[in-house]
Amino acid sequence: MPLINIVDQDQFSRLTTTEANGKIVVLYFYATWAEPCKAINDVVKALSDEPTNHNVQFLSIDADEHSEIAELFNVSAVPFFVIIQNETVLKELSGADPKEFVSALNECKTAALGAGSSSTSAALNDEARVSDDEDEDEEEETEEELLERLTKLTQAAPVMLFMKGSPSEPKCGFSRQIVGILREHQVRFGFFDILKDDSVRQGLKKFSDWPTFPQLYINGEFQGGLDIIKESLEEDSEFFQNALQS
Repeated sequence: MPLINIVDQDQFSRLTTTEANGKIVVLYFYATWAEPCKAINDVVKALSDEPTNHNVQFLSIDADEHSEIAELFNVSAVPFFVIIQNETVLKELSGADPKEFVSALNECKTAALGAGSSSTSAALNDEARVSDDEDEDEEEETEEELLERLTKLTQAAPVMLFMKGSPSEPKCGFSRQIVGILREHQVRFGFFDILKDDSVRQGLKKFSDWPTFPQLYINGEFQGGLDIIKESLEEDSEFFQNALQS
């Protein structure tokens, strides 16, 4: 179904309740300032046009313009996906990994179909096999390519957090603490789950000359880990604002 950009809360409520008619509804929260959203925008648009998703409603929501909707789902970082059906949340997903989102959507569609048709199951299995084949065909990344990718990742948003897990599901106490600090200071940030990419995880240690995670970057510049950020805030309560302006 065509991707619909939400313009007000009344439209959102109508499309997710009375007009949903039992369909799976994908809520895609984005922000115009977030670099990772630019690529994801095209992915969501392409998925909404896929014939296999004819019974899935895709809604795009500017998290800044519609903060009251974002707050309903505790959206603290973008891109952020919520998959719902019959006003029930089936899945929440934070981050800019298209494969992870497609996998989550297929999982929800399969669950909604129950037993489903053998043809649908076969199609999903074929898609999974294609993805596996693509992964096997990918060439190993060179050191120069990794450096270029790390540079782009650290500059993907004005404030970029490299952590274990996601803001909604941190995988370590240190990552949970730094997410809490960013939220407390109302800092908008992008993030990358280093547990999902070992090349990034190992490469960042050399890139930043810092052996542990989380790692925080502002305007592409490494600021430190949890302890350093805490110390910086103790010395300057306006640390985030000043770092962004420098």
